[in-house]
Amino acid sequence: MKGRYILVVLVILALVSGCAKPPLEEMDSARGAVFMATNDPNAVQYAGSTLSRARDTIRLMDAEADSKRYDTAKIYAQEAKSLAEKAIADGKTGAARARDEAASALSSLRREIDDTSRNVEGARNSRLNLNYRELDGEISHAYEVADQAQDDQAQGRYLNVMNKARSVRSDLFAINQKISGAVTRKK
Repeated sequence: MKGRYILVVLVILALVSGCAKPPLEEMDSARGAVFMATNDPNAVQYAGSTLSRARDTIRLMDAEADSKRYDTAKIYAQEAKSLAEKAIADGKTGAARARDEAASALSSLRREIDDTSRNVEGARNSRLNLNYRELDGEISHAYEVADQAQDDQAQGRYLNVMNKARSVRSDLFAINQKISGAVTRKK
């Protein structure tokens, strides 16, 4: 009789485990969330590591489902969806921060170019020994790059804005160093 109970229990366990079904709804939802995050430019640019973890988790989910470990596959599906949603949210936050930093960088850039342009004019009026054609070209180039940075800002290319602002500031520093050197030589 005891052997019969064991046999019945084993048959029930076999039936229950054989009837387990993959968590298709959760897996599809996770894939959809990761797809959305993968196609969100802000998530890709500003939350790449979180997005990468979401993709890796999808691969783990698929491996667990293929191995018929459906409970674990469901857990991975939930984790992948959560990571994808986090990537999208972090992407929005990163884009907003980059937008604000780019706007701040642009806000003072024209004034800095104007100040350096006045320094060149002051050097010219003081008859300092400098190549003014070259300096005027560098100032014109700085204004052009600032205009390009402004266009980048309007197009949401905030990293380009920051790179151009840094480049212009470096060029302005070099111009001011030339003027300072000429002043020192004149003394």
